[in-house]
Amino acid sequence: MATFVDHVTLHLRAGNGGNGCVSVKREKFKPLAGPDGGTGGNGGDIVLVADPGVTTLLGFHRSPHRRSDNGGPGMGDHRSGTNADELVLSVPIGTLVKDADGTELADMTDAGMRVVVAEAGQGGLGNAALSNTKRKAPGFALLGTLGFEGDIRLELKVVADVALVGYPSAGKSSLVAALSAAKPKIADYPFTTLHPNLGVVQAGETRYTIADVPGLIEGASEGKGLGLEFLRHVERCTALLHVLDCATLEPGRDPISDLDIILAELAAYPVPEGQIPLIERPQLVALNKIDVPEGRELADFVTAELEARGYRVFEISTVSHEGLKPLSFALAQLVEEGRQALIDAPPKPRLVMRPRAVDEAGFTVRVEGGSGGNIYRVLGTKPERWVQQTDFTNEEAIGFLADRLAKLGVEDQLFKKGAQAGSTVIIGLDNGVVFDWEPTMTSTAELVTAPRGLDPRLLKDGRRTSNQRREEYFERMDAKAEARAELVREKEAGLWREDSTDEE
Repeated sequence: MATFVDHVTLHLRAGNGGNGCVSVKREKFKPLAGPDGGTGGNGGDIVLVADPGVTTLLGFHRSPHRRSDNGGPGMGDHRSGTNADELVLSVPIGTLVKDADGTELADMTDAGMRVVVAEAGQGGLGNAALSNTKRKAPGFALLGTLGFEGDIRLELKVVADVALVGYPSAGKSSLVAALSAAKPKIADYPFTTLHPNLGVVQAGETRYTIADVPGLIEGASEGKGLGLEFLRHVERCTALLHVLDCATLEPGRDPISDLDIILAELAAYPVPEGQIPLIERPQLVALNKIDVPEGRELADFVTAELEARGYRVFEISTVSHEGLKPLSFALAQLVEEGRQALIDAPPKPRLVMRPRAVDEAGFTVRVEGGSGGNIYRVLGTKPERWVQQTDFTNEEAIGFLADRLAKLGVEDQLFKKGAQAGSTVIIGLDNGVVFDWEPTMTSTAELVTAPRGLDPRLLKDGRRTSNQRREEYFERMDAKAEARAELVREKEAGLWREDSTDEE
């Protein structure tokens, strides 16, 4: 059963916005007192927060599907819908956030860092918010927009100052336990460590973290063993400590050959652009297991050759703790030098936020070829959001959408792109709304049966007055009297008799 997970794919669905309400206020002596439909509530965002108390992505591995609540719908009497609470997901410090295509979105390197990875839908305006001096009683409201629905990828890269690298069973986990209060799993067989172990070391006034990176063998950078899975945890480390086994029982192995193989794997591993290659970072060598007589003898034998290569060498024993104190202070010195280098480094380029140009349309019209002629696709945040907010069963809402698009300049751009009467216009990408464009109309507002800004419910009804009903009654009585007089004239003329019967 897995206890450590450092990469996972999340399937997210942010909450949708609530629909606006269409309502007309009714009071005693004021049956139609004006629109009072409330605005829909916003959906809940999905937010990632870097939490120092979380060390693995195991929780997301077991339940990768996460969704937030929808916003409440608007109601009458100016009551707005409830805004949904955001869904907060805690991730370890050092989590790299990518989209489904692998594009980096955020690097959660600081405790408490927050990133909105799934934006919720926006609530639609009610008819009370849409009313103005020209549209006194809107008979429509805006719909809530949809929230984000898709996948994101989380990849954990351990944030530590020093990385312990070496062959399996070289004593890296034992060194972490000896230098810090961490209690990693320790056993006498290879690949005991299946996930990085972190420990905090206090050396004088310096406090730093060390990480045991497991599974480095020959070919690790090419995917052999567990090395490729965990080499990325070395990327964020300031310094490297090579832990070499001086008491190995495997034939053909010695500290020098082990170091050469590990250096080759570190040199072959590609780091992200802008980072120092692993092989060029500050490095120390620790010759472990000198508590064994043969191990101390071998350590004394190879120390001169390692120092000739330019390494500072420390002979240590994680069992007797011999040589650990000088090693911890030497590592602290490297960490302090790395931290000071970050302080002295030239400042990063300033991020300049520029406002949108006044002549920027905020949308684009793309011409696409089709079997039935050109298709004109309108892309932009505003047009696509407005289409989502439109109730296409309401003619007045369609007219309102047409007015908004006309004011934005969509129709002018369609003319410039060569659109003609009957051209197919699509707003949005894959599931966009398709229109048959009619350029002779200034907008589709002409489709509205009632004047713009008027609600038929607020107009005077067609009930007859008393005089009208009296006149209609007299007209019916006169018509009946005329019909009776006509029958009398026909009888006097002998056209029919009351006792006449048909004879054959």
